[in-house]
Amino acid sequence: MKEKEQNRLIKLKQIEEEIYISNPKIKYIAGIDEAGRGPLAGPVVVASVIMPRNSMIEGVNDSKKVSEKRREEIYEIIMNEAISVGVGIIDHKEIDRINILNATKEGLTNSLKELKIKPELILVDALKDIDTLGIPYKSIIKGDALAYSISAASIIAKVTRDRIMREYDKIYPEYGFEKHKGYGTAYHIEAIKKYGLCSIHRRSFTGKLV
Repeated sequence: MKEKEQNRLIKLKQIEEEIYISNPKIKYIAGIDEAGRGPLAGPVVVASVIMPRNSMIEGVNDSKKVSEKRREEIYEIIMNEAISVGVGIIDHKEIDRINILNATKEGLTNSLKELKIKPELILVDALKDIDTLGIPYKSIIKGDALAYSISAASIIAKVTRDRIMREYDKIYPEYGFEKHKGYGTAYHIEAIKKYGLCSIHRRSFTGKLV
């Protein structure tokens, strides 16, 4: 690993390391992040990830700063190295029923339920007023770019959701989900106007388009 990348990772791990040092009783910290709050179609996916304290995976970063190919590679490394990973998937119908913010919060709680080990602390990207099953949490603005475990969670959430959307592309090839993953690109909006809504479109997001 190049020195520049090593220094970047050390800085990215600073928040967690300070917590470990100041709270010796804390053994496990879970980072949480989501993918898919903004798209017009498909689910929102939330990942909870507990990484070993000494983890230093090259390339771990906010998923938006990592190429799709590299995210897939890092995903596999995280899954092999993580102490525990939990994923919560909330579909488009539930998003329409309770709104995207509440759906994201529900996905967060579900992802925590999937963890095999209970963390003593949770670091979450921006969200507040969440059900963490009684576990203390810290909400960090832009946490996916500032805390290692949240960055790892952002990659797990993004890759999981991208894989789901690629499967939907096979069912609804005319919408181009493989390319835009359900986000409101010009291509996607034109496809909606041409073909109407398909079964995975979020009606609460697309009402003005048809």
